[in-house]
Amino acid sequence: MTMRAHVSTPGRAHRTEGTRDIHRALPEEVPVAMVFNGTTQAVMMATPADLADFALGFALTEGIVTDPAQVEEFEIVDHANGIEARFWLTESRAQALAERRRTMAGPVGCGLCGIDSLDQALRAVPPVVSDLRLSAEDVARATDALRDHQRLHDLTRATHAAGFLLPGSGVVLAREDVGRHNALDKLIGALVRQNIDPTQGAAVMTSRLSVELVQKCALAGISALIAVSAPTGAAVRLADEAGVTLAAFARGGGFDLYSHSQRINNEAADVA
Repeated sequence: MTMRAHVSTPGRAHRTEGTRDIHRALPEEVPVAMVFNGTTQAVMMATPADLADFALGFALTEGIVTDPAQVEEFEIVDHANGIEARFWLTESRAQALAERRRTMAGPVGCGLCGIDSLDQALRAVPPVVSDLRLSAEDVARATDALRDHQRLHDLTRATHAAGFLLPGSGVVLAREDVGRHNALDKLIGALVRQNIDPTQGAAVMTSRLSVELVQKCALAGISALIAVSAPTGAAVRLADEAGVTLAAFARGGGFDLYSHSQRINNEAADVA
C-alpha cells in the first residue's frame, strides 16, 4: 500500500453554467491498526501521514502507556488492506494492558465495548496543573495562525488540523487528518517525540470541542484548548473539572471563554 495523504481523483463538475471533467485532490483514509504486543487494541480510519506521531499520541491519550519509555520497540507495517502500528511494551505495562482488556470484556449490545466501556467513554482525567498564561490576542488569533499550517486542507478542503500555540510565538507545530481526534493524537505524539513540553502551550483545533478532545488534552498535560467552533455541554463540564481552559468560537478577532479564565491575560480587552 502506498502511504499517500491525498490522491488525485477524476470527477465531473456540475454547475449552473454547465458541466466539465475535473481532477480533485482528495484526502486519503486507511485502516490503521494499533497493535500492542501482538494484540490489536483498536483500528482507526486515518490519513496515512505522520503515523508514528499518531500511534504514540493514541497510546498516551488512551492510557495504554503513561510514558514513552514503556515502549521497547515500535514499527509501521504496510499491508495490502491497511497499516499496522506495532508496539512492544515493557513487561509490566503489557501486564497492565492485559488486565485492562479482561476488565473490559463483556456484552457488546450497547454498540461500544461492553458495560464497562460506558464508564470509559466518560472517564475521569487527572486535574491539569499549569502556570500557562496566554494573551487574549493570542487566543483570538489562534485559529487564523493555524490556517498557515493546513497544507493538506489547502489541497483537499476536507481535513481537520490540531496545532500547538506557544505564548508569544504563535502556532509552532501542527498535524492534519480526516479525523479531529486523530489530528490531536498526531499533535500530542509529535510534541513528545520532539521533546516539546505540552504544559507550555495550548492546543488549537479546527473542529467543535467534544469530551474526547478535552480528555486527550488533560492526559497529555495540555491546559488550554482553543477551537474555531462550539463546545459540547459535556466538554465544558469536564474541562471545568479537569482544570482545562476552554475557548471556543475563536475567529474574527474574538472568542468565547467557558472555563478557567485565569490563564487568559486581559480577558476583557478589545482584540478585534
